[in-house]
Amino acid sequence: MKYISGLINLIVSLVVSTIIIYAINIVAGFAGADYSFTNGEVFVMWILMAILVNNCFKK
Repeated sequence: MKYISGLINLIVSLVVSTIIIYAINIVAGFAGADYSFTNGEVFVMWILMAILVNNCFKK
């Protein structure tokens, strides 16, 4: 049961981190910035944001 709970937390963290990254990029685009990321940069940001979101769940 603990594994399923951990897996659900991981999937939710990854989905939420994706939404946050693209929301920030869209808001920056409205402000006039034009960011282009390589696949490696997006992967690192995605994992770090997922860790941040996961730590916020542990409150």
